[in-house]
Amino acid sequence: MEDEEIYIPRPYVEVPMDRRILAFAIDFFTTAFVSLGAGSAYIVIFLLVWYGLRVVGVALNQGQSLGRWAVNIKVVDPRQRRIPGLVELFQRETIAGISSLFVVIGLANFSPVNAWVLFTPIPLLADCCLAFGDPNYRQAFHDRVAGTMMAQTRRGYSLDLKLKNLFAQSRQRMK
Repeated sequence: MEDEEIYIPRPYVEVPMDRRILAFAIDFFTTAFVSLGAGSAYIVIFLLVWYGLRVVGVALNQGQSLGRWAVNIKVVDPRQRRIPGLVELFQRETIAGISSLFVVIGLANFSPVNAWVLFTPIPLLADCCLAFGDPNYRQAFHDRVAGTMMAQTRRGYSLDLKLKNLFAQSRQRMK
């Protein structure tokens, strides 16, 4: 009896890491595409679009950004059991946004001469690697600081499921 684990039900369903990565990639590349098209002011534009998409957009869209909506994920405050407030979202996205900004700076300055651009993804990787090591809630560093977590939702586009079906159909046609 003592070595049996006690089952504690969780109010939110964990999100697989591939869906979290896909949601982040959609948001990142959307923001990077807009900002890198802005010319020399790409850093300011990146931060404005990032905060617009991932803070204001999430607050107005029931915890979902464009990428999270595409794969049925939302950000929640598990202690309050609600969508995080603007302060929590701002804390969370400042850490993730600055880490992502380093990657955009590296992409903008990528050339064979600039070897330092290979180090620009390190802050983002360090931030997100904590989610792989957290067996309970899979919280990255920015989630831990803001007290948030990612949860599955039924509201969204289900892009990941549509892509899986498309790949399954293409495999069947190739046989």
